[in-house]
Amino acid sequence: MPSQKVLEQKKQVVAQLSEQLKNSVAGVVVDYKGTTVADDTALRKELREAGVSYSVVKNTLLGLAAKDAGLDGMESVLEGTTAIAISPEDHTAAARILSKFADTHKNFSVKSGYLEGKVIDLATVESLAKLPTREILLATVCNAFNAPIASFARAIQAIVDKDGESAAEPA
Repeated sequence: MPSQKVLEQKKQVVAQLSEQLKNSVAGVVVDYKGTTVADDTALRKELREAGVSYSVVKNTLLGLAAKDAGLDGMESVLEGTTAIAISPEDHTAAARILSKFADTHKNFSVKSGYLEGKVIDLATVESLAKLPTREILLATVCNAFNAPIASFARAIQAIVDKDGESAAEPA
């Protein structure tokens, strides 16, 4: 039986992880077996730059934290080596980065994830990974709003230019 001190440490880890899960918009659970230290370091750097926290966790602790956070259904993927990437703001960053990494590293695989407090399957994680970044989506929306305004401005300018030509002709 574990000592009281170890038990308290594990309870604290579960509580912290549960809070992270509750205060995030998305997360991805992966199997990192066989990942080299160099590859793991590069992956962690990319995730950190995107604002995603990434940590290796024990399956039982993640299972308890997920249950506490209301993410029922994640227990089925909690076996083998497990790491979780948690994104507090960006819905697609963790899925995009980890799916890209999994495509280039045969031992690394995405297991599952969650989005807005609901557990999602591998197919949904892959769909999220294919979405463009938030900045690209915002730029697309801005361009969609800007296009009609720009067309209107060009039409007005053409009318002004045409009226200017007829006014300059001698009578």
